[in-house]
Formats: sequence, structure tokens, C-alpha cells
Amino acid sequence: MPFFGGVDFLEFDSLLSDEEKLARKTTRQFVDEKVLPIIVHHDRAGTFPMELVPEMAELGFFGASLKGYGCVEMSNVEYGLVTQELERGDSGLRSFVSVQSALVMYPIHAFGSDSQKEKWLPLLQQGKAIGCFGLTEPQFGSNPGGMLTRAVRKGASYVLDGEKMWITNGTIADVALIWAKGEDGRVRGFLVEKGTPGFKAWAIHGKQSLRASVTAGLALSSCQIPAENLLPGVEGLRGPLSCLNQARYGIGWGAIGPAMACYDAALTYSQQRKQFENRPIASHQLVQEKLVWMITEITKAQLLALQVGRLKDQGRVDPTHISMLKMNNVWMARETARMAREILGANGIVDDTCVMRHMNNLESVYTYEGTHDIHKLVIGERITGISAFT
Repeated sequence: MPFFGGVDFLEFDSLLSDEEKLARKTTRQFVDEKVLPIIVHHDRAGTFPMELVPEMAELGFFGASLKGYGCVEMSNVEYGLVTQELERGDSGLRSFVSVQSALVMYPIHAFGSDSQKEKWLPLLQQGKAIGCFGLTEPQFGSNPGGMLTRAVRKGASYVLDGEKMWITNGTIADVALIWAKGEDGRVRGFLVEKGTPGFKAWAIHGKQSLRASVTAGLALSSCQIPAENLLPGVEGLRGPLSCLNQARYGIGWGAIGPAMACYDAALTYSQQRKQFENRPIASHQLVQEKLVWMITEITKAQLLALQVGRLKDQGRVDPTHISMLKMNNVWMARETARMAREILGANGIVDDTCVMRHMNNLESVYTYEGTHDIHKLVIGERITGISAFT
């Protein structure tokens, strides 16, 4: 399998440091050598490639931008380039890393007690423990404030009752970060360990998207956990929303990966496929128009991701910047995959190429971590000063 050469129309690489290029190169090689040869098998089987977890840990992908506890302390731009390459392999792979890093390790690092950090962060960083993030409920997705899961203090314990849905890593997680409302109505985070009585996880089957990813439902029924499993450093929706911002940032970069893969597949195919007087279909105006749209939008997405990453590294990023990044780049990737499928014709619907797999995966990415429309409303409130949510 040839080494992926990347997509760079506007000398994007000239804007990157040597360290940033190295992070991308290392991940790109991992994806080409270890992920792409096996990912179709896992997509067909509906399984996650657990065999890759130790090597991803060794390469420092888990908690890559956090400090201490064995983390490699990448910049946010370096981490973004890592997620881009991982998602070029498969959205399920990037989702695994995003959940482990942004939705489990980050909140423990930012809001956990010293004992929680010392217990969990090294294990999660080394891939010796897997985490999941329980916020979405069957009745509440875009409105997390409506959650029904409750936590009641009972002596030296908390008792949790509720249900979570669409949870990545749910059935394979050693620890679940569950967000629940306390008796005062404030949202708080709780670490629930695998095997705790009253805690149950079940796999969601029949997915046509993110097939190489574990997706689960969680149920908590009179689930009693020690009071010290409460994350002490945050209360209210600020906690889960700050975690989602970390994940959305990685998604905004990650979406560039499948867009590049689909564009590259469509360009190569159009140059080789011959029709009408034995000419390559790349000679046709309508095909060129699609290819030009793709590379233009990929280039714009790269520049948007880099600027948001630079702002994040400088401590100047706003949540609405991340909303724009996620909203634009996932939309771009989804449209690029669709156009690539059109160029490949019938060959685009089989998994001999990556296009249909990425196209299906991006349908989920378009929706999760804040839907496309919700991010529009977030940005709309920022620029008008008027909320359209109520």
C-alpha cells in the first residue's frame, strides 16, 4: 500500500512547524501501515480494532495535549493533525481517541481530585483502562439541561438512577463518566467503574454508520458509588460542555482526513477511468468542477482548523470558534464524500474504496457532538447577541 502523500494545494505545510509535521507523519504512517489493511474487515464485522489500542497508547495518542501523568504534551495543532490522520483511517478510530482523551481524561485532569487523577490518568494514557462519557439520554440530545439521570447523596455514597444512549466505548469501558443532576438540580460528574452493582451497558446493533466503533446504551438502577467518585472541581453544564468543546475541536480537524481520502480516491479514479472516445473522465468539465470544489473546500477547512488551533494554543479560542470549525469541516467532508461517490459511480458503493465507508461514517459525525443546525444557532447568538434556542 503506497504512503499517503497528503492534499496541499495552497502550501499549507509551509505554515506548520517541524514538530507539527512530525506528529502528522508519525500518525500517517501508523494509519497507512496498521489501520488501512484491517479497517474494512472491522467495518464489515461491526467491530472495533482493539488490537490497535496498545500501539496508539505507545504513540501517545491518548491525552496527547494534556500535561503530566505520562502524556506526551502535544500542542493543540499537533493533536489536531493526529486526529486528522486517524479519521483518514476511520471515524470510529478517531472517535475512540476523542472519547478517551477529550471526554474522559480531560475532565478528570481538569476537574478531578488528586486521587482520581493519580488512579485513572496513567491507566487511560497507557491504554490499560478505557473510558466512556455518559451525557446523552434517550429523551435528550441537543438539550443536555433536560437530563433525567439523578444522583442522590446517601451517607458516604451517591445513588445514581437513569439511562444514557449512544455512548461510544460503553460496553468496553472500565470507567464511565456519568453526568447527573443532584438534589439541588445542578449537573455533576461521577466516575462509575465497570462491575458496579446497578450499572449495565449493552451494545447497539444494526448501525450502518460508525460500524468500526463500539456504541452502547447505559443504565443505572440504584447504582451506589463512593462519594469520592464525584468530580469535585466543577458543577453545572459548564462541566460537560467544556468536555464537548475539547472533542469538537478534534472532530473539526478529524473531518479533514476522510475528505482528503475521498478527494484522493476520486482524483485517481477520474484520471484512470476512461469513457467516451477512450478519454479519462477527468477530462470532462462536470467532473473537474466537482474536484475543484473538493480541493477548494479542503483548503479552506485546513486554514480554519489551523487558525482555531493556533488560538487554542494561545489560550484565546472561543467556544463559537470551535462550533464554526466543527460545523463547517464536517459539512465539507460529508459533501466531499458524496461528490466522490458520484465520480466513482457504481464502484463508489463497494468497500474496495474508502468512499462509501467514510460517507456513512460522516452521517454520524455530522450529528454528534452538536448537530450542524445547533452549531449554527450557537454562532448566530454570538454574532447577533440574541439566542434563538427559546
